[in-house]
Amino acid sequence: MRPDVNDVVGQVSDVVRRNLKKLGPILLIIAVAVLALSGIYSVGPGEQGVVRTFGKETGKTGPGLHFAMPIFQKKDVVNMEQVRRVEVGFRGKERVPIEALMLTGDENIVEAQMIVQYRIVDPSKYLFRLQDPEQTILATSEVALRSIIGRTTIDEAMTTGRESVQAETRLLLQTLMDTYESGVAITEVKLQAVDPPDEVREAFHDVVRAREEKEQKINKAKGYSEDLLPRARGESRQIVRAAEGYKEQRELRANGDVAKFLSVLAEYRKGEKVTRDRLHLETMERILRAADKKILVDGDVTKHALPVLPLGGAIVGAGQGGK
Repeated sequence: MRPDVNDVVGQVSDVVRRNLKKLGPILLIIAVAVLALSGIYSVGPGEQGVVRTFGKETGKTGPGLHFAMPIFQKKDVVNMEQVRRVEVGFRGKERVPIEALMLTGDENIVEAQMIVQYRIVDPSKYLFRLQDPEQTILATSEVALRSIIGRTTIDEAMTTGRESVQAETRLLLQTLMDTYESGVAITEVKLQAVDPPDEVREAFHDVVRAREEKEQKINKAKGYSEDLLPRARGESRQIVRAAEGYKEQRELRANGDVAKFLSVLAEYRKGEKVTRDRLHLETMERILRAADKKILVDGDVTKHALPVLPLGGAIVGAGQGGK
C-alpha cells in the first residue's frame, strides 16, 4: 500500500520545525559569511577603485585587496593605464558615411576616417560627470574633426596638411573634453583616410598623383642642379688656379730672362769686343749644329770671287713650270 503524500509532507514539516531552532544560527552565520565575502574586491596594478556609500563617492582605493560593505557600498574599478580607442567614420571594416562625410574650407566634400586613443586620468569624473563617456568622446571627436576640416582646403587635408589636421584636432578635442570635465586625456589622433566621395575619387587621385610626380621631377632637377653647380664651381676654381700658376710661371721666366740679359749686358760692358766675339761664336755654334752638311771655304779663296745666288732650285722650278 502506497503512503499518503499528505502524511509524508506532514512528517517532513514536523522534522523541520523541531530542528529549525538548531539550524537557524548556522544558516545565519553562513549567510553573513557569504555576504561579507561578497564585499571583498581586488584592485590590480595600474587600476584605481572608487567607493560609493549610498550612491555618494566616499573614497578611492589603490592596488591590493579591499572591502566594501555589501548593500550599503558599491565599488567601481577603473584601469588607469589602458589605452582606449574610438573610431570616427568607420567601425572595423565598415564605413559610417553619416560620421565621415564633411565639408572642407574650400567647399569640397571629403570622407574622413579617424582613430582617437585616450586614457582615463580621473576615475571620479569619468564615472560620474558623463552619462555615456565613450559615446561622448565619439561625438566630440566628430565635432572636433569637422571643425578643423572645415577650415582646411581639400588639397591640404589629403596631402601635406594631414599632420597639421591631426595635431589641431587633438588639441581641440582635449580642450572640449576638459570643458566637459570628462577625466580623460587624449593620447593620439590618427587620420586613417581623407578621400573625396566615390563619384570623383579617382579623378582626385589622378590630380594627387600628378602633383606628386611634379614634386618628384622638381626635386630631381634640384638635385641635378645641386650636383652640377658645385662641380662647375670646382672646375672654374681649377681653371683660375691653373691660369694663376701659368701667370706666375711666365712672370718668373720673364724675370729670369731679364736677369740673364742684364747679367750679359753687364759683362758686355766690361769687355764689349770679347763679349761680342763670344756671342757670335755661341750663335754660330747653335746654327752649325743644326746643319747636316758643312762646307768651310777659306776667306782668301773667295776674296776675288763673284758672289752667286743659289738660284738652281728656282731655275729648275721655272723650267718645270714652263713645260
